[in-house]
Amino acid sequence: MTAPQKAKIYTRTGDNGSTRLVDGSCVEKFNPRVEAYGTVDELNSYLGLIRSTLTTDQRIANLDPVLEKIQNELFNIGSLLATEKDDFFQMLPPITEAHVQFLENQIDLTSAELPELRNFILPSGHPTASHLHVARTFCRRSERRSAEIAVKDSRYQLTMQYLNRLSDYLFVAARWVNHTTGVKDVLWKKT
Repeated sequence: MTAPQKAKIYTRTGDNGSTRLVDGSCVEKFNPRVEAYGTVDELNSYLGLIRSTLTTDQRIANLDPVLEKIQNELFNIGSLLATEKDDFFQMLPPITEAHVQFLENQIDLTSAELPELRNFILPSGHPTASHLHVARTFCRRSERRSAEIAVKDSRYQLTMQYLNRLSDYLFVAARWVNHTTGVKDVLWKKT
């Protein structure tokens, strides 16, 4: 008796510069959809790295469930961006107003604990805060790449709102980490 064969991770379909979307469509690897969901994947992976830093400081560990929820929602966004055909799109987990509202609530709750910000700050501070600032820039890039799809397809309106609020949340979370760990935000000096 032979062991059952596992599916191989490689498909060789990308060897010629093309790839398949979630809905089975074949596109070039430089297609705006591939760029959009690829940048969302980068952001999602980076949030995983950030989550691994939270175990080193219990003062900031309560960010973990929020970031895990966000990672799951980013996975949904990636699948939506990787889908062109409407019938398939309708079968995927959507991004809803409730998802956007969750981020707005997190921004409000987190901001309430912070001193008022009257100046621009440099992306720095506690290592986790610095990572959150990098994630914010990844999120902004995801937003820009996704906008290339959204300007032509209204199905992505809530995706755009979500990514916009997420970058705001990541900024506030970075400030919160600095505040909670006793690290001062570094003000921008206009020299």
